[in-house]
Amino acid sequence: MADSPFVELREVTKRFGEGPLVLDRISISVGRGEFVSLIGPSGCGKSTLLRLIAGLTPLSNGTLTIAGASPHENPTDLAFVFQEPTLLPWLTAARNVELPQKLRGVPVAERSATRDRVLELVQLSERASAYPRQLSGGQKMRVSIARALSLSPKVLLLDEPFGALDEMTRERLNEELLAIREQQGWTAFFVTHSVAEAVFLSTRVVVMSAQPGRVHAEIPIDLPYPRTGETRLSRSYQDKVASVSRSLHAVS
Repeated sequence: MADSPFVELREVTKRFGEGPLVLDRISISVGRGEFVSLIGPSGCGKSTLLRLIAGLTPLSNGTLTIAGASPHENPTDLAFVFQEPTLLPWLTAARNVELPQKLRGVPVAERSATRDRVLELVQLSERASAYPRQLSGGQKMRVSIARALSLSPKVLLLDEPFGALDEMTRERLNEELLAIREQQGWTAFFVTHSVAEAVFLSTRVVVMSAQPGRVHAEIPIDLPYPRTGETRLSRSYQDKVASVSRSLHAVS
């Protein structure tokens, strides 16, 4: 992890129009390759913060840089995975994955190679020709993640991507996501309402308070990688879950 921040937010404030503050003086410094989970009560601005990092909505005040530049200067360095897979129903899994590269004018041979590589990463090569209606919820989310990874992002933003899945599928995808991160090395910001998920995935958990959204606590997660089902059974993991839960209860 680099000594200097890779993603840095300084005194970031967000207000929509004349409405109340949504985010108030958010300051976070994140090193390259970190996995940061954002957790907090509904309405604390977690998803808004992701959209600011992505450059999808402007800051009201403060500064936000990625590798020293504004998100608008290097938009191809970022990829976003939303809560819903948002797949085009008339395209196969493979065509959905390669769509962002097609829209960017990437040559057919190059985008086909990338598509095949990321489908293999998310273990969906055998379902490449299936349409969304033929896929399970977990498989649809894998396609959505593969689509984001096809852009070779330096920063991956994930907004509750596993929230609608059953617990077993969710845990399996958590492990697969970390395995992909190990190979690709992107920096992640992950929004979740699950303390257990946040602790399992992260190098750090940021607990936010609401009305307006502020950073209440930053809790380092110093559990070793790779993390597996055995990690969830360990005392150190359970202690971290308890620590984050106490912090979250303080703002709920």
